[in-house]
Amino acid sequence: MHLYIHVPFCARRCSYCDFAIAVRREVPSDAFASAALAEWRGWQAHDAWAQSPIVETIYFGGGTPSRIDPAAVARVLNAIRHDRPVAPEAEITLEANPDDVTPAAAAAWVAAGINRVSLGVQSFDPGVLQWMHRTHTAAQVPAAVATLRAAGIADLSLDLIFALPRILQRDWASDLDQALALGPEHLSLYGLTVEPHTPLGRWTARAEVPPLDDDAYAAEFLVADARLREAGFEHYEVSNAARPGRRARHNSAYWRRAPFIGLGPSAHSGFGATRQWNIRDWSAYERAVAAGAPIVAGEESLDPAALRLEELYLGLRTSDGLPAAAIPAPIAEQWTGAGWATSGDRIRLTPEGWLRLDALVASLP
Repeated sequence: MHLYIHVPFCARRCSYCDFAIAVRREVPSDAFASAALAEWRGWQAHDAWAQSPIVETIYFGGGTPSRIDPAAVARVLNAIRHDRPVAPEAEITLEANPDDVTPAAAAAWVAAGINRVSLGVQSFDPGVLQWMHRTHTAAQVPAAVATLRAAGIADLSLDLIFALPRILQRDWASDLDQALALGPEHLSLYGLTVEPHTPLGRWTARAEVPPLDDDAYAAEFLVADARLREAGFEHYEVSNAARPGRRARHNSAYWRRAPFIGLGPSAHSGFGATRQWNIRDWSAYERAVAAGAPIVAGEESLDPAALRLEELYLGLRTSDGLPAAAIPAPIAEQWTGAGWATSGDRIRLTPEGWLRLDALVASLP
């Protein structure tokens, strides 16, 4: 079993963000822990535990989990350990912003059981950080990394965003080099997307910010792939690269369609063909939990065709690919001939193929 805990609180909304967040000056850490654990108790009788009795990974995502009191993180983890066996080598991740990382906070996270941190860097360019509405400065990134290392975090991931508008004059190669110079075990690289109900969406709609064109997006993606491989990283999933043996185990569970439970507002849970998701708004979620009312906002059961499509998409987005039998031979030959895939006992997309992932999956019968 894999657990995801959605912590929605942020100091401000980033210009590109369409996630389920709650901007709060004062973070209700105790209230959040109480609500999440009330939901957790409701999961204890779920049938999925019979097949997946051990918790293998726990992931605090957001939002900005580093904004809640470390004592709330410890409280949640202690309750999980009390109720269910957690694997001795479980991966337990906390997403953090560089400006939240202090010696005291890092020490408390490690004492609570956090052994992996995903640091939201996004860029080292001060102008880009300001445009993104990020709360940290470029100088706070290496300081945060040093603090986390000193506290004992040996598994560190850095997030970067590429494909920014040309008007920002961002040096993508420089950002990659600066990230790699900090010696992370893992990098997550996300192409900027324009969501309509965000500041970036409004800027784009008013033609104030022209989006990056597809050719430039592809060029930056391929630059990153080459640079990461040169540095000894495995580009093991469209948006993720790691040093050998340091793949993100929690995210990898999603791509394998392993069972997972989501706690908190907007969190999703999935078991085989069934999915469900919680109320999105924090205040509404908290009220529902307190009242003992349903917190599930929706659910679905995938039919065989939808399951097959999901398996194809998830398999092809990783470097493990799919068994050769999953792709019709004429299509596999076309892909390999175009340089979009490699063949053998498994079909694996190349970086050029990953750039066409949606179209390639859509072309399958």
